[in-house]
Amino acid sequence: MTIRDEQSARDYVAGLCDEAAMGKLDRFVDALIAENAEQNLIAKPTIEIIWQRHIADSAQLLEYVPRETGLWLDLGTGAGLPGLVVAIMRPNIQIELVEARKRRIEWLERMRDELDLENCEIVGSRLENVETVPASVISARAFAPLDRMMKIASRFSTSETLWLLPKGRSAAQELELLPVQRRKLFHVEQSRTDDEAGIIVGKLGGK
Repeated sequence: MTIRDEQSARDYVAGLCDEAAMGKLDRFVDALIAENAEQNLIAKPTIEIIWQRHIADSAQLLEYVPRETGLWLDLGTGAGLPGLVVAIMRPNIQIELVEARKRRIEWLERMRDELDLENCEIVGSRLENVETVPASVISARAFAPLDRMMKIASRFSTSETLWLLPKGRSAAQELELLPVQRRKLFHVEQSRTDDEAGIIVGKLGGK
C-alpha cells in the first residue's frame, strides 16, 4: 500500500492502532500545527499533508517491530517524530525520546503530560551525555548522517537491536558510505509515504 493522500494516511494509521490512540493523534496533530507557529518543528508546506508526511511516515515503522518489545530509543526526536507517534500508538512499549534543544524538550514534555503518555520518557540531553542502556529498537528520522550516527549510537545496540532509520531519498546513498562489513547488515525498505524515500533497516550483530 502506497499512501497518496491524507485520507489514505489516516486509514493506514487507524489500521495500526485503536480509537483511543487515534483520538490522541488528532490532539497531537492539532497541537503540532499550533506550536509550529511558535517554533519551526515541521516544514510549513507539509502542514497540509501532515498525516501523510509525518504521522503515517512515523507509524509505518511499527510494521517492523513486534507488538511486544523492549526499550525503544528515538534519537533527535525533534517534534516527536517518530517517537511521540509510536508512544501514542503503542502504550505497551517503553520509549525514550532523546532531544537536546530546550524549546523542543519543553514541547515534548508538554505533549507527554497532556496526552498522558506514561510509557514515554523525555531525555533532554545530547546523545553523547546519555547513560548507556541496551535498546531493543533504535530509530532516528533526521538526527545525523548514517556513518556518524552509527559511531555515537552503537553503544546502545546489542546483537538483537533493530535499527529503523527513515532516510528519505538519501537512504541508499548513505548506506553505501558505510564500511562493507557493516553495510551488509542493513538494507533499504521502500517508504509507504514517498516512492523515492527509503528506510534503512538492520541489526549490527556480533556485540
